[in-house]
Amino acid sequence: MSKVRWHTVMTLMAQALLLVLVQVTVTLAAERPAMPDLTAPRFAVFLPLLNGCQGPAAPSPDGDDRLAQIETWVYQLTGYKDHRLDEIAASNFDLAVVDLAWDGSSRFFTAADVGGVQATGKLILAYFEIGAIEDYRPEWPDVPDDLKLGPVSGWPGEQYVKYWDPRWWPIVQGRVDQALSAGFDGAYLDMTVTYGEIPADAAGTDRADLARKMVALIARVSEYAKRHDPSFKIVPQNSPELHHYTGYLDAIDGLGMEELYFLATDKACTYSWCVSNRNATAAIAAAGKPVFTIDYANQQVNIDSAYRQSLADGFVPYVSVRSLNLLRINEGWEP
Repeated sequence: MSKVRWHTVMTLMAQALLLVLVQVTVTLAAERPAMPDLTAPRFAVFLPLLNGCQGPAAPSPDGDDRLAQIETWVYQLTGYKDHRLDEIAASNFDLAVVDLAWDGSSRFFTAADVGGVQATGKLILAYFEIGAIEDYRPEWPDVPDDLKLGPVSGWPGEQYVKYWDPRWWPIVQGRVDQALSAGFDGAYLDMTVTYGEIPADAAGTDRADLARKMVALIARVSEYAKRHDPSFKIVPQNSPELHHYTGYLDAIDGLGMEELYFLATDKACTYSWCVSNRNATAAIAAAGKPVFTIDYANQQVNIDSAYRQSLADGFVPYVSVRSLNLLRINEGWEP
């Protein structure tokens, strides 16, 4: 059976199962006076039955559902062979996430580079940060010192920023403009976690307000980019709990999630926050947004486990090294 027919059958099965669950839920709700505790951990026993099928994806405003059709992806930020994307173009992955520049700085990938990947039928997203800045980026000298909030843990050359400050927007806008001019299919937005890692009173308010400010920035990026190219995709990385805030789901087309199953490197993610992340990520997938997981493992047993868990949860998996400096083909999981 072809992949398309298999996905169609599984989607119909998933919809049928959902109808049964809804009917049972309605019946039970009528018999009990209190609402269930929505904050309690959710059982996911039924998820493997869906095996990657989550029902119809949320309709895209521009009718472009290519992101929802992705089955494999590759994530590489440095180490491009000959400073080109030929290796990625020659691969069988459906989606590629790459840096805006092959040197991580000012040597940007061109429309010809991006077009060469797209000519093979792939989607390609431009990676850049919206909540922090590295000292090797070309915009570094343009960021005032009072806009920086201290080094990111584990990355001494990277600084958190006041992402809500009006002076930060021109930096982000410039990155979006670069992605648009090079013809990327969308943007992969990193360091949304800044809102949860800086002091809660960093903006003179509290953590919830910092979350709303991050959602506002993501929404602004989305509105700006889609005004220029309605098919431009917005895929933030991490912070799945932001789906609780108004405007977030409307602004994004998908979600990238790091270390959902394995922490760097080869460490099973078993903390309570790991469970919270998986629950929040499942909620985003249930809203019809495709989820792309990236775990860091080198041991084959852990690579296999990450792929199996991600697929069982209905996500699109990839496993690589923490530095993301190579195109890795994982044995047994070839695209």
